[in-house]
Amino acid sequence: MAPFYIVILRYPNNPILTKVGASKTELFTEQQNDLAQLAKALAHPARIAILQHLMSTGSCVTHLLIDELGLAQPTVSQHLRELKEAGLVKGTVEGPKVNYCIHTQGWARAVELLGDLLAGWNPDAAAQTACC
Repeated sequence: MAPFYIVILRYPNNPILTKVGASKTELFTEQQNDLAQLAKALAHPARIAILQHLMSTGSCVTHLLIDELGLAQPTVSQHLRELKEAGLVKGTVEGPKVNYCIHTQGWARAVELLGDLLAGWNPDAAAQTACC
């Protein structure tokens, strides 16, 4: 059998061509998309550990998080970036260092989103169905 090649073309300046293979987020509500982004940010134990550390200490610079977690600096930075993009943490530049803390408004939004999702299940109604 002859070898074959797959060529992937990217068109960053063409919105129509960059939508090919997209996750179709436009089909869902803003709340559903926000909740999915939040769930993605929470979907790694290192990120949970970072959040727990920030909750217990109030704030922390990156190198202390590296020492606390035992992970490489690029790994911790990537996890912090995901948490920042989800609005859960914020960073303040202090000289050559960045000091991270819980983002109060983002945290309140996360509590609201998760609370709405978890409160939306009715165990009484579920008990009346034949499912599981």
